[in-house]
Amino acid sequence: MSDRIERPWALMRHHAGWADVFHIDSESNDSITGFYPDRETVGPPVNYSTRAVLARYPTLEAARSAREGAVSEWRKHDAAVRDAESKLREAEKLREDAWLNSLRDAAERS
Repeated sequence: MSDRIERPWALMRHHAGWADVFHIDSESNDSITGFYPDRETVGPPVNYSTRAVLARYPTLEAARSAREGAVSEWRKHDAAVRDAESKLREAEKLREDAWLNSLRDAAERS
């Protein structure tokens, strides 16, 4: 464990495309302890595996700035994702229709 944490601000995955700013109060080789400064209810410190950290920063401002920049990068791909999802839904509909037609054709032959 280190008494001095050089980069105490971290981004932790919240959900796809979003990370929460986290302050690391202490750490060991495999875990970190700290809190989320942007949450309304700051409860007792929480513990995570060090693998939960997406990236670390020297200041709160740097972590927030990186998070906002990453959201912009994520959003750049929104249209392509929507297009891919639309194509997937179309392919799934074709598959469903083919399956139902196969069942109905087999029923008519029986």
